[in-house]
Amino acid sequence: MPGPVTPHAPFGVMLTAMISPFLEDGSLDTAGGQRLATYLVDELGHDGLVVNGTTGESATTTDEENTELLRAVVEAVGDRATVVAGVGSNDTAHSVYSARSALEVGAHAVMAVSPYYNRPPQEGLIRHFHAIADATDLPMMVYDIPKRTGVAIETDTLVRIAEHPRIIANKDAKGDLEAAQWGMARTDLAWYSGDDVLNLPLLSIGACGMISVVGHLVGDRLKTMAEAFWAGDVQGAIRLNRELLPVYSGVFRTQGVITVKAALADQGLPGGPVRLPLVDATEDQRAVLRRDLAAGRVRGFIA
Repeated sequence: MPGPVTPHAPFGVMLTAMISPFLEDGSLDTAGGQRLATYLVDELGHDGLVVNGTTGESATTTDEENTELLRAVVEAVGDRATVVAGVGSNDTAHSVYSARSALEVGAHAVMAVSPYYNRPPQEGLIRHFHAIADATDLPMMVYDIPKRTGVAIETDTLVRIAEHPRIIANKDAKGDLEAAQWGMARTDLAWYSGDDVLNLPLLSIGACGMISVVGHLVGDRLKTMAEAFWAGDVQGAIRLNRELLPVYSGVFRTQGVITVKAALADQGLPGGPVRLPLVDATEDQRAVLRRDLAAGRVRGFIA
């Protein structure tokens, strides 16, 4: 009997959408970013990190900060993990600039979210992503998250986007398993779950890995879950996923970066405050989060 089929994962199986650590005065904590990146890769076994994405508060960081943090993470873990630079914005020219900056500081790949707020037509999405992919020779991942951007990438559009030779992956946070199946069937894109509660369902229909928020806390267990599923231990993967349900629910009771930074503080890891218009977790929110993480048996929170 042939062995299990493991999907090709060009950026690795387990990646975390890393927070951007800040000092108490709100400035960038570059040393903290290196320390956190090293912890995630060396202690939790991450294959890669996405830097300067949504969970990195990219909406409120500057180009200079993004470059500084990306350079620091590449220096810390770039020899043993894939470092993907978030370069998406609702301005194609700005995204092109960010992609070129990422190349200069040694990023291994770039990821671009659909333009937000201006809600471009599907043809605009195609031209936007192709322009970013044309800007460097780095492999690129598309990020589809319509609940944040206001516009979904239609399957026909994704097929045309995927014609670009450097666009090799899709981060799926659409929450639509039917669309995901058609996208996988009609393109050769490596498919990454971008919605933690759907990690296992997406793996079950062909996703190759996860770009996770809860990975800050349980990345090792998520990777074990994926490996169990591909090894044919479906019941083991289901069991692991069910054990993690309190973690999924707890982290996303509010914005994930808020809760993750609160949890990292409890673990003695770099995080710091969030930037307005986000606000730090209240003591009541922290208490509920601690109970959720204890129920999910997260290290440092088990009673």
